[in-house]
Amino acid sequence: MSLRFSLAKAAGAVSTWGLRHVARRPAANLPGKIALAIDPSLLDELRGKCAQGSVITVGTNGKTSTNNLLADAFEAAGRTIICNRTGANLAAGISSALLQQPTAQWGVFECDELWLAHVLPRLRSNYVLLLNLFRDQLDRCGEIDRIQTSIAGALAASPDTVLVYNADDPLCARIADEVPNRTVAYGLDESMGLAQNTVTDAQMCQKCDGMVRYHYRQYGQLGDYFCDQCDFARPTLDFAGRDITITPAGVTMEICGPAGCESVHTPQPTPYAAYNLVAAYALCREVGISAADFQRAQDAFNPRNGRLQRYRLGGRDVLLNLAKNPTGFNQNLKIVEADRGPKMVAFFINDQVADGRDISWIWDIDFEELAGQSNTVVFAGGSRAHDLAVRLKYAGIEAAVIENIEDAFDRLGALTAAGALPSDAAVYAIANYTALPPVHAALNAMEAAEAPEAPEAAEAAACIAVAAPTPRPDDPAQAPASEGKNAEPGNAAAALSEPPVVIAHMLPDLLNLYGDGGNVRILEQRLRWRGIPVEVRRIQHGEAVDFSQVDLVFMGGGPDREQKLASEQLLAMRDELAVYVEGDGPLLAICGGYQILGRQWLWGDELVPGLGLIDMETRRPGTSADRLIDNMVLESPLATHPVVGYENHAGRTYLGEGVEGFGRVVSSCGHGNNDDDRMEGARYKNVVGTYSHGPLLSKNPEVADWLLARALERRAERTGTPAADLAPLDDSAELAANASMVKRLS
Repeated sequence: MSLRFSLAKAAGAVSTWGLRHVARRPAANLPGKIALAIDPSLLDELRGKCAQGSVITVGTNGKTSTNNLLADAFEAAGRTIICNRTGANLAAGISSALLQQPTAQWGVFECDELWLAHVLPRLRSNYVLLLNLFRDQLDRCGEIDRIQTSIAGALAASPDTVLVYNADDPLCARIADEVPNRTVAYGLDESMGLAQNTVTDAQMCQKCDGMVRYHYRQYGQLGDYFCDQCDFARPTLDFAGRDITITPAGVTMEICGPAGCESVHTPQPTPYAAYNLVAAYALCREVGISAADFQRAQDAFNPRNGRLQRYRLGGRDVLLNLAKNPTGFNQNLKIVEADRGPKMVAFFINDQVADGRDISWIWDIDFEELAGQSNTVVFAGGSRAHDLAVRLKYAGIEAAVIENIEDAFDRLGALTAAGALPSDAAVYAIANYTALPPVHAALNAMEAAEAPEAPEAAEAAACIAVAAPTPRPDDPAQAPASEGKNAEPGNAAAALSEPPVVIAHMLPDLLNLYGDGGNVRILEQRLRWRGIPVEVRRIQHGEAVDFSQVDLVFMGGGPDREQKLASEQLLAMRDELAVYVEGDGPLLAICGGYQILGRQWLWGDELVPGLGLIDMETRRPGTSADRLIDNMVLESPLATHPVVGYENHAGRTYLGEGVEGFGRVVSSCGHGNNDDDRMEGARYKNVVGTYSHGPLLSKNPEVADWLLARALERRAERTGTPAADLAPLDDSAELAANASMVKRLS
């Protein structure tokens, strides 16, 4: 034992005591952080505290719940453990758990995806359980292929570690295919019949330039996938869930593995709980935990950490859950949408470092599923409540901004007193990472104040979480907004009397990384609110478009591989696009789509040809990790209000002589096109290119209307009909979100 290690242990012990007994705070991270600063090899020394070995759970969604379930199963089997149950999953949190807890047989840890490369080679864990990979915290984590590379590198550095992975996720399957470690595949061997959401995170094959197809898809990119251009397909399952039943009482399935088939059940009644169930079962059976011990842990599992936590407050059923990315949020919405009774729904979105500063992902959540539900009141909270209120507005949902969950309950009480909602209306609170603890603490305090009723809570609240319904073709709540679900009265008559404004959304299956589709949704809805007919043509990979019949073109950004494939298709359309642009056709291009407009742009570290529609080029002075990432405020000639957005790009764009910028960065944060000139984006004729996403138009309605005015002029010229005026709209929600960020960034 080195002197450095002894000092690190002592510092960890002192800081743990001080935090718990003096500051009255959890000691989940800081003791480990201090100890690691003293001895960076701390985990190598602490590994021996787990006599028989350790397991690490990693993945985007479900780490804490699955890890805690594993911990319960190990203990049910009579095995002693060290575990970071609170969800402190960086190296500091794992180190704190090892410092503070006594020597045990097993370590059961959850670990952040990017920190696995630091933790696994030191712990040399027996198993890594890989749950899923979804887009999450793009400003911190970057694109998913960076996470894949990091996890694969961690496993290669610990070759004796067994990878137990979700084979239904093509992103996880690619890792398993690349690493030398022994792998164990699990998944669900039948469809759960779920309604599909708009955006998924892996539409492109993981081995070639083909597109992934499905025999059936569960949610996100999970399912039984294959590529018809190469041999990439879902691997054979070592542990397969079958005969899946989801009811308000939970999920039941038969899991078939090397030792045969066994029936298991979890009281968590959600589709993602089905995946957590088969994942935990596979890991437990691999380490020799019996099905009986596993089921005993499942039956007793009662999360009190805000994940699917139930309460009975004031005669109301309350459900609290975490959601921190589009896939997680969409699965929570399935729970809420399935409850057709009266209810209050409170969403909380923060943008602290642990959440990711970039919240463009809220535009990839299908909030439209809640639109039109009767006796439903929705509130928006958190540090980005105004942005959330705007997103809900464009989903057809009026949401008041609230200070906290107590404010929501106060307003709910007023609505009940006024007869707008019954006294037993259910309550759903859904929060992202740092927004969850204050909501959790407040609900716990409310529960403590009603302690005499606590024994009834579990039974009374059992009906609040129900399985997601299967798609119903005749249900208007299942109709996408583009099919007119949120159209204003009179639109049908207008559509008969004048031709629609045609918006071409270019390659949304490849270019939709930063909630880019939200820009199209905003343009579409702002026309509908004015009674102007609109048609959105979503041009998928491999499809053609006649630009002479289009009034506005939109191009988003995508991950490198998808962006390269999109650029090749766009280059084949280059001449037609040039005619459109030179004919004053309006075009909005965001991030990668913006780069492609120039003479050249960067694919990874390679310079590739662009469309050459604007005299500009994109270069890179450093590496792909040297990114310009921040909020920013612009002055732009297209708006009287400041233009607010978010940037996240490694390329540096330089405009040619005489090319105007979209705006100039006036905030102290943010960079714009490059490190030097404070210029942001580009304008040429009626083309706007910009790195500003969020999406751009959500807080900048003047820019949206400038584009729509140009589109109406083109429609008039194209069809010979009079140019329509843009009637004023109530943009108070959009401008409140704009003002909130301007104030914060100034």
